[in-house]
Amino acid sequence: MSERGGQQRIPRPATVRPGRPAPWSTLPPAQRDLDLAQVRARCAELPPPQPARFEAPGSRVAAVLVPLYEVDGETRVILTKRPETMPSHRGEIAFPGGGLRVGVDADPRDTALREAEEEIGLRPELVEVVAELDTIGTVASRFTITPFVGLLDGQPRLRADPREVVSILEVPLAELLDDGVYREEHWGPDFTISFFELVGETVWGATARILTAFLTHLTGVG
Repeated sequence: MSERGGQQRIPRPATVRPGRPAPWSTLPPAQRDLDLAQVRARCAELPPPQPARFEAPGSRVAAVLVPLYEVDGETRVILTKRPETMPSHRGEIAFPGGGLRVGVDADPRDTALREAEEEIGLRPELVEVVAELDTIGTVASRFTITPFVGLLDGQPRLRADPREVVSILEVPLAELLDDGVYREEHWGPDFTISFFELVGETVWGATARILTAFLTHLTGVG
């Protein structure tokens, strides 16, 4: 059986401490198995999106798309792996997305859809945007990132742009919610980092923060 966890560069401090269990750890497996209709209904119940709690000096506006589709009653989310040649977040697992282009994008929603088409060939007309999630700020890369949830009618045919994407991951939500996949670390008094250990890859950083908050809402434990 393939091992979970990847070779992502994680600047873990010497003072790191284990965090809490997954927010959904007490739920029975049946309540972690969500079809797309359930995802849609729970997205409709999301509270109004909140602005970032902090913004690093000189932060750029950015957006990502959280694309979801269903196969045989199983909801999957699309993630990408970034090349080692990228200027930031090298080799990390991320949602399709990027910085807002002034004069090209009318708003962050347009940014998320444009970047998804450029990075993985996902045409905007195939995406039904059903929710805007809370904006988050990043320190090292200095972005304020607004995530948008997009539902797809079936499994899309995708094509990775090799300049921006090494591989495309299509991960069942049930796998992300499995026992032993999620873990948490405290890197300081007010600095908690989330991780999802997939087969051969580790999701962490901003992507894991977005996933954790979204899955917490979907499972009804937040």
